Amino acid sequence: MLLTGFWFLLSAGAIYVACEYFVNGVEWLGRRLNLSSTATGTVLAAFGTALPESVVTFVAVVLGNTPQQRDIGVGAALGGPLVLATIAYGVVGLALLSNRRKLGREDRSVHVDHRRLSQDQVWFMAIFVVKVALGLVAFAFKPWLGLLFLAAYGIYVWRELKDERPDVEEELEPLKFRPTQTEPSLAWAAAQTLVALCVVAYASHVFVVQVEALATGFHLSPHLAALLLSPVATEMPETMNALIWVRQGRERLALANISGAMMIQATIPSALGIFFTPWMFDTPLIAAAVVTLLAVIGLWAAFRSGRVGSRLLASVAGLYLAFGGFVLWSFR
Repeated sequence: MLLTGFWFLLSAGAIYVACEYFVNGVEWLGRRLNLSSTATGTVLAAFGTALPESVVTFVAVVLGNTPQQRDIGVGAALGGPLVLATIAYGVVGLALLSNRRKLGREDRSVHVDHRRLSQDQVWFMAIFVVKVALGLVAFAFKPWLGLLFLAAYGIYVWRELKDERPDVEEELEPLKFRPTQTEPSLAWAAAQTLVALCVVAYASHVFVVQVEALATGFHLSPHLAALLLSPVATEMPETMNALIWVRQGRERLALANISGAMMIQATIPSALGIFFTPWMFDTPLIAAAVVTLLAVIGLWAAFRSGRVGSRLLASVAGLYLAFGGFVLWSFR
C-alpha cells in the first residue's frame, strides 16, 4: 500500500506538470491555427484531455474478456460526464474563490461566453438523454445506433469551428519549448502539445492503476471503482487544466475545456459501449445519469441567464458527494 501511495502521488504530480506544458502548447497551437480561445478549449484541449477516459472505456469494452470488465467500461462511460458536470465545474468555482484577490476580482462573477456555453449544455443534454434512454431498453439493432453518437460529435466539432468569432488577442506566456521566441512556429507548438499529451496519457494510466489498486485494498467492487474512482482519476487532466487556467485568470478556457470534454464523453465512450456491450443500466448507473442531468440543467439555466458566479459553480460539486453517498449505501 505504501508503494501504491507513492506511485499515486508521483503520477498525480506528473499529470500536473505535463498539463502545464499541454496548456501552454495548446494555447499557441490554437493561436497558430487562428482559433478563438473558446474553440481552442472545446475542440483542441478537450480532445487531448479526454483521451485517458476514452482509452479506459475502449480497453474495457473491446478487449475485456468478462462481463465484469465490460461493466467497468460502461461505468466509466457514465462516470466521466458525471465527474465533469460536478467535480470539474466545482473545482473551477473553488479555484476562482481562492484566487479572487490574486486575480484582482472585485466580484465573484465568472468571465465566459455565456451564450456559447449554454448552447453546449443543450447539446449535451439532448445527446445524454438519448444515451440514457438506450440504457433502459433492449432491442436487436441497438449496436448500430452507436454510429449516431460518433456523427453527433462530428457535427458538434463542425459547429464549434464554423461558429468562430474572433476575440481579443491575449498575451500568451512564451512557449516552454522555445522560451526565447515571441512567435513560435506551428511545428514547435504542435510538438510541445503532442509530447505533453503523451506524458499526460501515460501518467493517467499509472494513476488509474493505482486508484484500482487502492480500491482493491479497501475491498471495493470493480463496478463501484469504475463508477466512482476511475472517472475521477481519468478526468484529472481536465481538472488540472482548469486549475492552471483559473490561476492565470482565464476561466473562459477552463470552462470551454470542460464543456468540450463533456461532449466527447457523451458520444465516443458511449458509442464504444453501445457497439460492444448490451448497454443496460442498473440502479447506480441510472442514479449517475439523473445526477448528471440535474447538474447540467442547473448549469444551463445559469449560463443562459448570463450571470454565473464562482459560488454557484463550487456548489455543483455537492451533487457528486450526494451521489457518492447513495452509491456507497446501495453497495453496502
